[in-house]
Amino acid sequence: MADPDGLERLWAPYRMAYVREAGNDEGCPFCAMVAGERQTDLIVVRGEHCFVAMNLYPYNPGHLMVLPNRHESGLTELSLEESTELTLLTQQAIRAIGEVSSPHGFNVGLNLGSSAGGSISQHLHQHVVPRWGGDANFMTVVGRTKALPQTIAESAELLRGAWERTA
Repeated sequence: MADPDGLERLWAPYRMAYVREAGNDEGCPFCAMVAGERQTDLIVVRGEHCFVAMNLYPYNPGHLMVLPNRHESGLTELSLEESTELTLLTQQAIRAIGEVSSPHGFNVGLNLGSSAGGSISQHLHQHVVPRWGGDANFMTVVGRTKALPQTIAESAELLRGAWERTA
């Protein structure tokens, strides 16, 4: 039986450590990636001011994030160099994903602030999500379950190879 708000609940207590760490600079998972302290296997490419990483909780296979190396929450606070590289890496991500998986389209965007849906709003990150016709099928709509046909590690490996050819 659904709760009065009509939503089913998916209990995921393993995410609490991730959520707690997102609340402070020292615990930022993206800063830990930049420092090489954890989840470096998610990094696809590093630039001078920004980097590209796989999303740990992807909407679709190949879901990437483009992030500044510097811990910054606001788009307007990025330097010209950071903004430029963020855009260039986003363009390269679209080309690499296009070569690897031929999506029908993309969602590209920022969630600025926690009220806008940003789960880790303290460190700016731009999502690049490949989309296909039918990728939100009956399982997603009716069953509220997303089937991902490729592991994050497999996606990362394919994208690293494509990056060299498409950059």
